[in-house]
Amino acid sequence: MVGNPDNASLFYLRSDDIQNQELIRKEILATPGLSEYQVQTLQEWMSLMTPEHLPGFNAALRSVIGIAVIVGFIVVFQTMYTAVMERTREIGILKSLGASRAYITNVVLREAALISIAGILLGIALTYLLKFGLSYRFPTLPFPLSLDWRVRAALIAFSGAILGALYPALKAARKDPIDALAYE
Repeated sequence: MVGNPDNASLFYLRSDDIQNQELIRKEILATPGLSEYQVQTLQEWMSLMTPEHLPGFNAALRSVIGIAVIVGFIVVFQTMYTAVMERTREIGILKSLGASRAYITNVVLREAALISIAGILLGIALTYLLKFGLSYRFPTLPFPLSLDWRVRAALIAFSGAILGALYPALKAARKDPIDALAYE
């Protein structure tokens, strides 16, 4: 495994009973010449395969999440900006009927929030569908989905949607009703 031909770097032993693992470990370490070797159970070895023990994994994960948030923000911003521009006439009608800037902003932000919530629910449902498919394909691998990550993902998506819709909402609220009604 480490590039030394004719040398072994790792041995796997299968015990007849999981209760005997500690006895096997003690016997290996008591054997002359093997006392300096590291002996671990599979559970101990697998516990080292966590993001905290893999160098750079958390930094890479945070970078990917940051890029996804920025791309999501830009997509929501562009979508809401386009929606506001296409609804210029409707916004002009609302303003001519006496709708305040706060009301117009509220309408646009509520729409963004509703779309965001629908996207979050769809994303969670697709995540569980993907987990089911992966668990079926790879039955020995665990695919944990913690509540903490679901909440974080939902908060990131929701805050990105609201921040992405904020400027288009304020732009819609500042529209002049006369110009908006004349817009084609």
